[in-house]
Amino acid sequence: MNHNLDLNDSEFEKQFRDGILAPSLFNHEAHLRLAWIHVSKYGVDTACKEISNQILAYVTQLGETDKFNKTLTIAAVRTVNHFLLKSKSNSFQDFITEFPRLKYNFKDLLDSHYGFDIFNSEKAKTHYVEPDLLPF
Repeated sequence: MNHNLDLNDSEFEKQFRDGILAPSLFNHEAHLRLAWIHVSKYGVDTACKEISNQILAYVTQLGETDKFNKTLTIAAVRTVNHFLLKSKSNSFQDFITEFPRLKYNFKDLLDSHYGFDIFNSEKAKTHYVEPDLLPF
């Protein structure tokens, strides 16, 4: 398997939740896909909580907790939710095609919400920091 899209949504969600998804498959696009699945199925608030917990468990299992960023995780879920509310897509592949900015200009999207670097902020890594420029 070379890509997270080789798995259907249910299998992708299950493998990630169970901590058995190959690390090579969990890239930025996969993070967005996980957010899309969870927001679509459970709503944004549950998605924020569950995805944060699952990603932290996943990186902990891999011994790479330094890669976890709570603010980035929740911001990604809230950003996906924003675009999902406007979407006419019925699949993640159609969704990411409909809104390619999520895949290719994600940092720029977040920069419009945060006036500081959430990617390298120690506080943002461990606690959710609300946007200081533009709310989600």
